[in-house]
Amino acid sequence: MDTQRSAPVGRPRGFDADEALENAMRVFWRNGYEGASLPDLTEAMGISRTSMYAAFGNKEELFRKALARYADGPASYGADSVAERTARGVAAIFLRGAVRSSTLPGYPTGCLSLRASLIGGEGGQAIRELLAAWRDETSTLLSERFRRAVDEGDLAAGTSPDLLARYLMTIGNGVAIQAAGGAERADLERIVDAVLQSWPPDLSRPDEP
Repeated sequence: MDTQRSAPVGRPRGFDADEALENAMRVFWRNGYEGASLPDLTEAMGISRTSMYAAFGNKEELFRKALARYADGPASYGADSVAERTARGVAAIFLRGAVRSSTLPGYPTGCLSLRASLIGGEGGQAIRELLAAWRDETSTLLSERFRRAVDEGDLAAGTSPDLLARYLMTIGNGVAIQAAGGAERADLERIVDAVLQSWPPDLSRPDEP
């Protein structure tokens, strides 16, 4: 039965759906996908399980909506970075965004994507695949932007856009892991400063004997 159709047309939900989704995002961010129980979610959202299903679907559908909110909000630095005029600007926006997102006051530390990707049972496999695809999309955005930088002469002709994108993603992930482990924002910002001082990195392979 379609629970959404069972209510009279025009009947208010009785709760703020935007606020409820925000709170669900925070639960997933703090506990991961499999660690976030339905009681945890409904309590944080301030609604019943029936209302959650009617408004957001099942747990997996709720997570997909929460991830979209995360991507458009705290993790929007990935998409924002590729609009920068230079490759170094891309790196700066991306890495500083990773620091800011991982240390937001009032939010869990670290990265929602990494926390939700922790090894789990078969029930979370679809979510792990979703998150891997999401991270791949970000890597592809960076790679395409760096390829353009090579074409424009902003990066050296021998630069590998794919390798440079993976390098940036790895540093960003490391920042998130350090933040989740208790690292202070100021310390993470110093790490980013060190990375940017040596931009672009020398990722060339040494000649084989």
